[in-house]
Amino acid sequence: MSADSIARWTLAGYVGGAALLVLWRALACPEGWRLWMLHIIAKIYCRFGYHWRANRPCPFLESHPAIVIANHRSPVDPMLIWAGVTNCRPIEFLTAEEYFGLPVLQFILDAQRSIPVARDGKDMSATRTALRRVQQGRLVGVFPEGRINTGRGMLPANPGIAWLALQSRAPVFPVFVENAPQGKTMVEPFFNFGRVRVIFGDPIDLSAYYGQRRTPELLEEVTRVMMTQLGALGGVPTVQSLPMREAAKSIVLPMTVSSASA
Repeated sequence: MSADSIARWTLAGYVGGAALLVLWRALACPEGWRLWMLHIIAKIYCRFGYHWRANRPCPFLESHPAIVIANHRSPVDPMLIWAGVTNCRPIEFLTAEEYFGLPVLQFILDAQRSIPVARDGKDMSATRTALRRVQQGRLVGVFPEGRINTGRGMLPANPGIAWLALQSRAPVFPVFVENAPQGKTMVEPFFNFGRVRVIFGDPIDLSAYYGQRRTPELLEEVTRVMMTQLGALGGVPTVQSLPMREAAKSIVLPMTVSSASA
């Protein structure tokens, strides 16, 4: 056999071995090959496209169950947060229902087990589903501001996040995304590259509120506590929750697009 033939067969062996390794890792992922593939894409895309970096390793890798709350300035936010989850564990974000059923996006939402929610804030089934997922030991992601914030600071938060945290008694991890890309459309931020930093915070201790009656005042107070600690991660001043007269009719958390899209 000539030297050229040996070189070609050697190269083919390396390529075949690499392909088998990728296939083995994908099939071995307990969450399924689709999620593994999306996670690899998300990590590569974020690190090269947005120069992704974080203040520390992700603190909720093995926390079962847990709730993740984050500021919301871009449709890329879920992917930026998920890129830090090194064990491929899905963050099941509450996501506006109109994004379900769209080509490609439905594949991503299904793989990530996203929870559809109506924008009008009257979809109680979404809140029940979120609570049930947490009680099953899942990791649920919520953007308490309820929509993408294009202004300064943070928008008022829906007290529904306080109800979910108190009802589930799960650890609540704040995550602040700095310099998330924005744009005039929902697609533009995915190509508006820059430098993004994700700040992972310690779990918020709400145990002092667990035994108290869930009054509107209590939910407002707990919401302020959670959002204050979230804002502190990014140096954003304390924000107030939505007045309960606006939110008391529904404990659902209306979300904008919040799939960890890759």
